[in-house]
Amino acid sequence: MKLLRVGPAGAERPALLDNEGVLRDLGGLVADIDGSLLADGAALERIAAAGADRSLPALDASLRIGPPLARIGKIVCIGLNYHDHAAETGAQAPGEPVVFMKAPDTVVGPQDTVLVPRGSRKTDWEVELAVVIGRELRYAASHEEALAAVAGYAVAHDVSEREFQIERGGQWDKGKNCETFNPLGPWLVTADEVPDPQALSLKLWVNGELKQDGSTADQIFPVAEVVRYLSQFMTLYPGDVINTGTPAGVALGQPEPKPYLRPGDVVELAIEGLGRQRQELKSA
Repeated sequence: MKLLRVGPAGAERPALLDNEGVLRDLGGLVADIDGSLLADGAALERIAAAGADRSLPALDASLRIGPPLARIGKIVCIGLNYHDHAAETGAQAPGEPVVFMKAPDTVVGPQDTVLVPRGSRKTDWEVELAVVIGRELRYAASHEEALAAVAGYAVAHDVSEREFQIERGGQWDKGKNCETFNPLGPWLVTADEVPDPQALSLKLWVNGELKQDGSTADQIFPVAEVVRYLSQFMTLYPGDVINTGTPAGVALGQPEPKPYLRPGDVVELAIEGLGRQRQELKSA
């Protein structure tokens, strides 16, 4: 299923994109799309049945698309998780996943404006596969157990300010948690529609020019290992999100002068089967 939330920011309503591309209203079945829904197998079965028989009311396809998940618990991110990205930044492939956090309030819709922070000189792009947790998980003993806790997948844009992240001391948090720095969506695609998360193409364009063209097959730590690994250090709950890293092609990895983002730039990104995003950048 392709689950999404549509409407004005802060007042989105749950929806389903059916197999014919028609936007369907889920408001009569569920209150919202969040962790509690993802953990409720019976509710998900009702949604699937209603979507299959096309009994749900159609919605205006021009409605704004918001983030596909409400009340996100935490966003856990993996850095340097593609062989080609590590190489382009001059870093060695890590022996264990590099873990950092983003605040849930960085999340915006897939077509919402991204704000270039005040004082920024090095705002960068990163297309990423997001994993959405649907079952409480701690100390997973196998990759199979880890994947069984995954509710679905989405496109994430892990926007980063590299000077704040790398040159201003401390941890990466300052360069990762600026307002609007995690567009998510358009859809939450349930795991049954993504049989192999290690066989997805990822692409990103800036002002129409292709910058990133990668595959999750190049991940250093595949999705199953990332989820298993994280569960050894923290409990993963329904509604948590994991950003699994970005392939080569970011501005940080380009020759000088590096083409960092500026107000007026337009970024588009897509992951095979998971949809497409488009954001215009403006000054904060």
